[in-house]
Amino acid sequence: MGFGDLKSAAGLKALNDYLAERSYIEGYVPSQADVAVFQALSGVPAANMYHALRWYEHINSFGLARTAFPGAKKAASEYGPAGAAADDVDADDDFDLFGSDDEEDKAEAERLKEERVRQYAEKKAKKPALIAKSNIILYVKPWDDETDMGELEQRVRSVTADGLLWGASKLVPVGYGIKKLQIACVVEDDKVGTDFLEEEITKHEDMIQSVDIAAFNKI
Repeated sequence: MGFGDLKSAAGLKALNDYLAERSYIEGYVPSQADVAVFQALSGVPAANMYHALRWYEHINSFGLARTAFPGAKKAASEYGPAGAAADDVDADDDFDLFGSDDEEDKAEAERLKEERVRQYAEKKAKKPALIAKSNIILYVKPWDDETDMGELEQRVRSVTADGLLWGASKLVPVGYGIKKLQIACVVEDDKVGTDFLEEEITKHEDMIQSVDIAAFNKI
């Protein structure tokens, strides 16, 4: 009676054969029968156990919601081939209602494999690519206290690039009446680097003495 030891190869094969013509262990909706058998397995069925693998992935997708499946859960040994005849066709009937044979089993297995590959490809294509970004704070020093810091900031912000977004800024006292510009920016790591920022900003050498990295943090 039942599938036998579901942790063994023989038990898993019995389950795979049983599910070749069924979506669930009992009936037409997931139930506690599925939960009992699912929990009796030692893990994910092998890839060649197509029907058992399909069923396992489907039941596993419900997560904790499995506890809400209808029915009263019995021992896994209470379910399986011995009780299948009453639910489907007479076990003694020589007529194969489903017309399954080796060729159809192979065709079905191939179809399921292709379907899983297609679903995986679609899921991967829809998943947005993760864009690595960093938050950088720069110190931009002028030559002297007579430098127009408003214009200096405008020149810094005039540096543009795909993947560069300037943020907040403020003036920080250095000494002797000189102030330096502290300015933040967010960059896409694959598109904008600190070398690029320093090179572009220091092109305004008539106003800008140097550029230092005050902070660099991954977002």
